[in-house]
Parts: sequence; structure tokens; C-alpha cells
Amino acid sequence: MYVVCKEHLELAIDMFVDEYEEAPDIVDLEQVTFSDWTPPSTCERCKEAGRFLVV
Repeated sequence: MYVVCKEHLELAIDMFVDEYEEAPDIVDLEQVTFSDWTPPSTCERCKEAGRFLVV
């Protein structure tokens, strides 16, 4: 599972496919909220806002 900005989305998809050998689900964190989980506020690869959840 990766939380990334738009710039690092493609990299996160590639990393997920390399690890799990299947396509990930991509969730736009600006359009979804979770009741039991608060996503990180920044991208895992840089300091930009985390926008996408790759899972």
C-alpha cells in the first residue's frame, strides 16, 4: 500500500506490480474518506501532499 502524490503515482503502480504481480486499485484520497484510518498527509516519496492510495 502506497500513499503518493500525482507525480509519483506511476512509480507506485510499478512498485506494486513488481511486488504483487497484479494491477493495484487506485483511490483518490480527495474523493474518499475512511472512518477507521487516517492516511498520511504527505507522499511517501517526497514532501508533497499525498493524493492517491495505491493498494
